Amino acid sequence: MTEHALQDPPTQVRPTLRVGVLGAGTVGTQVIRLLLEQADDFAARSGARLEITGVAVRDLAAPRDPAVPRELLTDDATAVATGNDLVIELIGGIEPARSLILAALSAGASVITGNKALIAAHGPELYAAAAAAGSDFYYEAAVAGAIPVVYALRESMAGDRVTSVLGIVNGTTNYILDEMSTKGLSFEAALATAQELGYAEADPTADVDGLDAAAKAAILASLAFHTRVGIDDVQVEGIRDVTAEDIREARASGCEIKLLAIAQRREDDHASGISVRVHPALVPVEHPLASVHGAFNAVLIEAEAAGPLMFYGQGAGGAPTASAVLSDVVAAASHRVDGGQAPRESFYADLPVLGPEAAVTRYQIQLRVDDQPGSLAAVAGVVADNGVSIDSVRQSAYVGANDAIVTIVTHPAAVFHLEGAVAGLRALERVDDVVSVRRVEGL
Repeated sequence: MTEHALQDPPTQVRPTLRVGVLGAGTVGTQVIRLLLEQADDFAARSGARLEITGVAVRDLAAPRDPAVPRELLTDDATAVATGNDLVIELIGGIEPARSLILAALSAGASVITGNKALIAAHGPELYAAAAAAGSDFYYEAAVAGAIPVVYALRESMAGDRVTSVLGIVNGTTNYILDEMSTKGLSFEAALATAQELGYAEADPTADVDGLDAAAKAAILASLAFHTRVGIDDVQVEGIRDVTAEDIREARASGCEIKLLAIAQRREDDHASGISVRVHPALVPVEHPLASVHGAFNAVLIEAEAAGPLMFYGQGAGGAPTASAVLSDVVAAASHRVDGGQAPRESFYADLPVLGPEAAVTRYQIQLRVDDQPGSLAAVAGVVADNGVSIDSVRQSAYVGANDAIVTIVTHPAAVFHLEGAVAGLRALERVDDVVSVRRVEGL
């Protein structure tokens, strides 16, 4: 070897980028810890030294994880938002997060956020502000924690035509339903367990009423179909009325009940546009989403060329969500050093968002009927008269001397036809009660 070959390579001088963090909760703490502990790795990946200059918090005196240096704390969130190259927003909610992000973008900063509620409510405004400033706007952590589904739809699927997105995007409700299924717990008991373990908040409204999943569904639909979809466009039903009996009946039918976020493109003789909804649904046990347990998330994307694509992983928690945040930090920092920009908002398709009556789905209808000859024929006639065909019929139990429990699963049909069929069954003399009506997805 020559003398030149034995010499150490020269030390690379990297630029320094100032990083401000808004919020130091569970996720913010993990982001700060990793940026400090793995500073050399992040410098090598992004091409710049990432220096945290301030961490904005509401209460300077509140107890903090030792991973967050006290000298970085400040209650001047505006200064953090406007005085850095990269701003990481992890406050949550609409305000002051919206105003701080807009201030950061106006000051020329690149912004990384995990705020699904804000994006679902004000996404177009934030995109426009980023475009006007020539800055990056990233939000991988807004949907499904560590699962890179935002990147997949925003970039990896840009060369394909997505037809549907079907996912479990709320870990709290999946944990509750899983506990009900595997342990036979009531909704109330499963929720209490989720709260004890920290999966559910003291006020679980956003989770169990489907609002958190609806915000994520709006984001996924916007990306998948190149159309602006807001939180108000999503039809939402939560899981509060799912009973232990519903769970048992689902399992007897070979299904699990999951809270699903669904975005589908519909193009037929009756409707053209996209349907976006969140609701509990029966999922056949052989479907990949049926085997998603605990607080995990999973998203199934269907595209014309790629076919089905499955994304699975931890959808919440400090470290998994921090992983998604930091992937965006590296991308934004790399653009600062080497040039380039994050993808801008894509809404060229401008597809109409269809109302709930236009959704196409299956129903499982459980009835208490007179156990007499002709009862099933009468039931089938009402269903057929409303333009719905029956896939299967099962008699699962007897109630008293003269009644039987009958479970019907329909073929896919428009919701307004299915609702008409249910209304007709309620009015049918041979039907003593419509015990339950559940959607079926994944067949």
